[in-house]
Amino acid sequence: MKLGLHIGYWGLGLTAQQQLELVLEAERLGYDSVWTAEAYGSDAATILAWLAQATSTIKLGSAIFQMPGRSAAMTAMTAATIDQLSDGRMLLGIGSSGPQVAEGWHGQRFARQLQRTREYVDVVRLALRRERVVYDGETLQLPLPDGPGKALKLTIAPVQERIPIYIAAIGPKNTTLAAEIADGWLPTLFSPEHVGEFRPLLEEGFAAAGGGKSFADFDIVPTVTVMVSEDLERARDAMRHYVALYTGGMGSRKQNFYNALIRRYGFEEAADTVQELYLAGKKDEAAASLPGELIDTVALVGPADVVRERLRVYRESGVGTLMVSPMAWSFEERVAQLRAVAELVE
Repeated sequence: MKLGLHIGYWGLGLTAQQQLELVLEAERLGYDSVWTAEAYGSDAATILAWLAQATSTIKLGSAIFQMPGRSAAMTAMTAATIDQLSDGRMLLGIGSSGPQVAEGWHGQRFARQLQRTREYVDVVRLALRRERVVYDGETLQLPLPDGPGKALKLTIAPVQERIPIYIAAIGPKNTTLAAEIADGWLPTLFSPEHVGEFRPLLEEGFAAAGGGKSFADFDIVPTVTVMVSEDLERARDAMRHYVALYTGGMGSRKQNFYNALIRRYGFEEAADTVQELYLAGKKDEAAASLPGELIDTVALVGPADVVRERLRVYRESGVGTLMVSPMAWSFEERVAQLRAVAELVE
């Protein structure tokens, strides 16, 4: 199992130089990849390009590029550019984001996401192969009919023959689609103990892909928050606001994919409570209401021996790359967490 570092959204209390030093330390420790995210603040592409010039071996992943914020062609252009800047280290993670961001920030209707994702990936791959982009889909048509547009092809070539594409997915149908059309899967709030629920969905996708595709050809890359500490309650507390945000606040009462996921793990009552409190503006109370067992299920928390055992569980569940996000709020503490996890991985 390889290690990845998720630096999340830009900043989080660190200076640009400290962010860079954190990534350089991960590279020195042998982390395989570094990933960054975007919502409605910093964009991921700029950060990856900035990291490309300062690093030499660590792979550079987008987790994620928001599909409603970029045309498929622009995503291909960006991926090819970063791949050139980094001499072939680009990992292309994409996702549909959520309806509040898609419609409220990007002005794109959040609808037909399965078909949109399938066609979006088709066009990205077509462009990265440097073929003329001619595509007649249900959600994408290139060139547009009855207009002056012409079929174009990417003028630069990526270094990699095939840039790996990862899809962020939580729902059952999206997970199956990821297994069918992508090279990897980016789950959030992932529980290795519940991987048995996901395996049939992934196998269904592999079967649809054909060609003998299997887990051997597919990288499972969960984002996992981490705090190694002899004080278990302190470690759990470091996770509370993050887990509460996703469980209670990432979406509406009717449409929150993360809340639905927590329910599937068997924490229906906790999911209800957190959402009610969070949407009522009682964020601290929502965080405090989270059961310790739930936090232990979706995060790496506690003493070194506990985390070492949990890392073994992740590896045995089929995780290929564990993308860790240290939940520490100073540069020194984050470096310490990076080192602690590196030492515990067998």
